[in-house]
Amino acid sequence: MKVLVIGGGAREHALCRSLSLDPDVSALYCAPGNAGIAEVAELYPVDALDGAAVAALATELGAGLVVVGPEAPLVAGVADAVRAAGIPVFGPSAEAALLEGSKAFAKDVMAAAGVPTARSYVCTTPEEVDEALDAFGAPYVVKDDGLAAGKGVVVTADLAAARAHALGCDRVVIEEFLDGPEVSLFAITDGVTVLPLQPAQDFKRALDGDEGPNTGGMGAYSPLPWADPKLVDEVMASVLQPTVDELRRRSTPFSGLLYAGLAITSRGVRVIEFNARFGDPETQVVLARLRTPLASVLLGAATGTLHTEPPLNWREDAAVTVVIASHNYPETPRTGDPIEGLAEVAAEDAPEAYVLHAGTRREGDAVVSAGGRVLSVTATGSDLAQARERAYKAVGRIRLDGSQHRTDIAAKAAEGR
Repeated sequence: MKVLVIGGGAREHALCRSLSLDPDVSALYCAPGNAGIAEVAELYPVDALDGAAVAALATELGAGLVVVGPEAPLVAGVADAVRAAGIPVFGPSAEAALLEGSKAFAKDVMAAAGVPTARSYVCTTPEEVDEALDAFGAPYVVKDDGLAAGKGVVVTADLAAARAHALGCDRVVIEEFLDGPEVSLFAITDGVTVLPLQPAQDFKRALDGDEGPNTGGMGAYSPLPWADPKLVDEVMASVLQPTVDELRRRSTPFSGLLYAGLAITSRGVRVIEFNARFGDPETQVVLARLRTPLASVLLGAATGTLHTEPPLNWREDAAVTVVIASHNYPETPRTGDPIEGLAEVAAEDAPEAYVLHAGTRREGDAVVSAGGRVLSVTATGSDLAQARERAYKAVGRIRLDGSQHRTDIAAKAAEGR
């Protein structure tokens, strides 16, 4: 099978890495890719938001499967264009991707499907915003209704800050604060069958101790030793399957990756948000633990044959990923800085630890930063403590001027807290 992956971040590098290890994949392409992905896939330039261009490239390459990584192309209908060209594609239609593209649409689907979530108001005027903020009180949870690359959510006890964020959005969802730890659970689905992956936890705040501004994610780990062993089954029954069934009932079947961001509250599991694609950086640790070859599972979702796939096979190992971000991320990240130490990690730490590229590009013989989140240093181990130790040892080899990373990824879980 020839596979084309659309995107150029660490999530896509993780996908390409797994697909490159799959014996069923005879050729692997990525568009546009990045400096790290170039080591495992052949890169092609493409506007990832241009469905016609993506479909034309897939046709030219003779791709038997297209995997759309980021959310923006999905909401823009890229998967629809590829399907219309007769090529199997892993990723939902633009209509179904509204589950991520519109928080208000997601709330409507959850209400119809009986999925437990936070109480919320959809607001379009300053008066509605003030009423909603007053109704829920602090801490305030304010979400831009549209796509915001993981940074459209403000959680704050500062009423003025909450109101300012709300008024800066055309349409906003204001909801009650959910207590308890957060969990990310992915599921692969063809619109009928739902195949859950292993849960992970990510770290959204920029600084240690969950301080600082919200980011796209600064690290993740899996498995979750503190989670109820029945969590996946519970979420399958109360969240994932009902959501897939409801979307099919609406004649907008969802096929691809359904991502449930969950809060384990004192009143039970509640959905914080849905995403319509693999999450970043959780994908990096989930795929590190997946033993089942990836291509046939993604193809099964794309072709409606997921029910014929055997159960997924998982490694017992734990996995930790630590994001190295550029100077001043997430505000105005600096780019163009040379990255050193990549060869040292490959020589000294592989295969237990490796580097997945996010915002990088090649300039001559050098690899330089080209985005806010630059690298995801990922490691596996017999437990979280060993995976953590290996990940941070590899992080220590990377040299990027002005870079930043959190030092507490998976620390509490590794200590049994």
